[in-house]
Parts: sequence; C-alpha cells; structure tokens
Amino acid sequence: MAGSETTKANQGPLTGIRVIDLTSVIFGPYATQTLGDMGADVIKVEPPEGDIMRTAYPARNPGMSGVYLNCNRNKRGVVLNLREPAAKDALLKLIRTADVFVHSMRPAAIRKLGFDYETVKAAKPDIVYASAWGFRSSGPYADRPAYDDVIQGISGTTDLARRRGGESPDFAPMVMADKVAGLHAVSGITMALFHRERTGEGQQIEIPMFETVTSFNFAEHLSGAAFVPPLAPPGYVRVLDANRRPHRTKDGFMVVLPYNDKQAKGFFKAAGRPDLAEDERFATARARAQNVDQYYGLISELIATRTTAEWTELLKQADVPSIAVNTLEDVIEDEHFAATGFFVEYDHPSEGRVRTTGVPLHFEATPGSATRLAPPRLGEHTREVLGEAGFSQSQIDAMVASGAAIQAE
Repeated sequence: MAGSETTKANQGPLTGIRVIDLTSVIFGPYATQTLGDMGADVIKVEPPEGDIMRTAYPARNPGMSGVYLNCNRNKRGVVLNLREPAAKDALLKLIRTADVFVHSMRPAAIRKLGFDYETVKAAKPDIVYASAWGFRSSGPYADRPAYDDVIQGISGTTDLARRRGGESPDFAPMVMADKVAGLHAVSGITMALFHRERTGEGQQIEIPMFETVTSFNFAEHLSGAAFVPPLAPPGYVRVLDANRRPHRTKDGFMVVLPYNDKQAKGFFKAAGRPDLAEDERFATARARAQNVDQYYGLISELIATRTTAEWTELLKQADVPSIAVNTLEDVIEDEHFAATGFFVEYDHPSEGRVRTTGVPLHFEATPGSATRLAPPRLGEHTREVLGEAGFSQSQIDAMVASGAAIQAE
C-alpha cells in the first residue's frame, strides 16, 4: 500500500496508509484525525484561508483554536490554491501516491473543481474515494448545504427535545451530527480498504450526514413505527420520559438506573422501601416500562433523601448502576482517566503546552497514538509533502511564488 517512509516507522493498524484529506470543519477532520491516530499518513490540504475551524474561539494564536487543535492532530498540513492549475496538478500528483481521498464538498462543487470520482479514479484506479457530505447524491437534497444544525433539524434530533417535554425543538448541545457522521466515515473508509486488500479494487463511498444521523437516531426511536402498520408512534418511550434525568441528591446530582428486576429490588431495599418491589407498577420490567414516568419520578423522590456519598455507597453494595454526575471540568480530572492516561498533555511547537483526548480504542499489538504529530500550522508541511510527491525544489519554489501553494513561515 502507498505511504511515505515517515509513516512506515510508526505504529498503528493503519501504518502505511496515506490519506489525502480535503475536508474542513469537524465532520471530515474528526474522521481523518481518527485515521491518523491509528497510524495513517494524513495530508490535510487547505485553501489559503485555511480550515474555518482555525478561527473558532478561544485560541492563543490566530489560526490555532482549541477546536482545531483537537480535530487535526496526527496530520501534515499543505496549502494549495485549487483555483490555480498548478495547484490542481499538484493535488492530482499527491492523489497518485495515496490510498484514500476524502473530501467534504457538495457533488456539484467537487465536479466543478475537477476532482469527482471518475477523474480521480482515472489517476489512481484503486483509490478509496470518500465523499463526506450532507445528503446522498441520488436524492433531491444532494446539493443543499448542510452543517450540523441543519442535520440535527431535519433528522429528528431537535424533535426529541420537544417530545420529552420541551416547549419547542432544540439542538443537542454538541456538534453531534458531524461527529456521528465522522465515525461512520472512519468505518466506511476502513471497510473499503479491507475490500481493496482482498480484491485490489478501489471504490467510491458516500457518507451522507442525513442518512447516518437518521440511522443513529432511529436505532431505538423507530420503535412502534418499525411495524407496518405502526403499533405506536416513533419514539422510544423510556428515554423520552421527562423524568429520565439526573436525580438531585441532598448535595448534588446522580444518575441512577435500576434497570432489571434484581436491580429494582436492590434499589428499593437500599432506599429503605423494599415493599415497593412488590408494587404491581414496578414488580416486573414490563410493568416498569408501562409506568416509566411514575417509576422515574419515584426514583427522583427517593434519591433526594440522601447525599451523593451516601447513595454511592448504598448503590455500590446493591450493585445498582449509578454514578455521580460530572461537570466538563470534573471529566478532565476524573480518577479513571488519570489512571488510564486518557487526557494527554504535550508541547506544541507554536502553541506551547496543550491538552488533547487520548485514543479511545486500545489495540494490543498495534496501538495508536494521539501525539505522533502535532496539529499543523497553516501550510506547515507544504514543501515537505510536495517534495515527497516528486516535485523539484525549483518547481516548489515556482508554486509558492505564484501563490498556487503556501508554505508556513
């Protein structure tokens, strides 16, 4: 498989795989960062103005925001002005050295640019070509713009907040659609690489946000609408109940979920109300599902009678799933992560001491790394990568002089 000498020395299950990454924001960069964490040589190709997430707040230095840093590690950065013919030729030459080409442009835009699948395939017949866009290209929405908020709105995500008692539709407080679709991109690309390894065949794959997020949402929320005709409206009742929330203790909040019969009995005993285990509303899993609002409301009332520490000990002894609620700050300092080394600090060449999340997957034989390469400054590796692709120093100088390529200072 293709890949530079630099990557062949690195560990990770994707060592030796080269990815040309023409994506921006979070969807594509989160996916390609994951590939980079697993050892792939990811070449991030940016326009002269850079990935828009470089400008997010906060940042120590212009173009190096915290969000950008945590979605673009383990990549090398190249700037090509693809409005220039020389830059297009350079990108095509880079693609010929690669295993994967991934972009996040709409169908009409990527065709106009001259890097549609048929053109790229002609240059590299066994390429895995990944289109990370909003909607499947065969549908009427194909060329509509799509960011996370748009997809949350159209996929039913915002409706879930309304269905659990909200006054109006609302967003999940995260860039959920981008990240869900990004993980689908990782799995799609690696499956296509596996197919190529067995057959020698490349292929085009689409990772449309609308379809991936809808699949994600409807895993449980298709529910009664899974039957034809529907047995009930879509929406999984248990998780949409307004009383399904962290419960207030005397001094904080806890998540408590006595799910099966044994756990329900253990919870009621720990709460000093073993009689409730015999209540016909709560005695069986079916009964609790049918009376979920009362069940969760009762849990909330009982949890309010003791402190978080008291409940933690009681429910640990009863083997009832429960945990104290963490703030975002608490998560960073969590003792489990301290023991496993999940949050990693390192020195960035321009940004100083920074922190990132570790690699969540653990491979015994081929472990990934979150700190193999620091997130690149805009155009940091332009000369290096073009040189590896076969351009002479004079050719690179000419591209930089014309503005077709940019090298960071």
